[in-house]
Amino acid sequence: MTSGGVLEIGQEGPAVAEASDARRQDVALLNRLRRGDPDAFELLVRTHQDRLYDFCVRMVGDREEAHDLVQEIFVSVHQNVRRFREDSKLSTWLFRITKNHCINRLKYLKRRGRGRSEEYDEASALWVDGPGAPPAPDAALESARERARVQWAISQLEPDARMLVALRDIEGLSYDEIIEITELPEGTVKSRLHRAREKLADLLGRLEP
Repeated sequence: MTSGGVLEIGQEGPAVAEASDARRQDVALLNRLRRGDPDAFELLVRTHQDRLYDFCVRMVGDREEAHDLVQEIFVSVHQNVRRFREDSKLSTWLFRITKNHCINRLKYLKRRGRGRSEEYDEASALWVDGPGAPPAPDAALESARERARVQWAISQLEPDARMLVALRDIEGLSYDEIIEITELPEGTVKSRLHRAREKLADLLGRLEP
């Protein structure tokens, strides 16, 4: 940079350089995946499984279902990686596949009568981090309760609204990425997200003592 803080011609800012580096890494990984490199697929899973699992939990509200979904998603990715046109980031493509699997699983669960819970269960908040977890200090316990409240409120939203809240407010994706994942116009994404946030605030407000 110049002393005035302006980028010299030909130089990249940190964000641009980081994006370019991520793009190169994606291309290199995709090339390895298309050659059938098993180490590349293992790297793909390690890199993305936690975020995809978290998104699935938000969508279906069940850790076991989310675990099964993530396994199915990576099988689908393995089968379809050669069809990926590289018209978006690799992570965006993964979220698009994950979104489709989650919507299909929700339809399946609805047909089987396993809909969203209607009441917030305070007991579930005590062990929100999973069965067998040790008793937590007061601060950690309150944090766990708050996460459980948020998860319950998200589960009360319609699937499309739930998806937008999870992608934008929890995963922190950009609007451009969300538009690619959902295949919705920008105006629709923003208006639906606004309504979803209002509904979420109302639901959380009802849980206040």
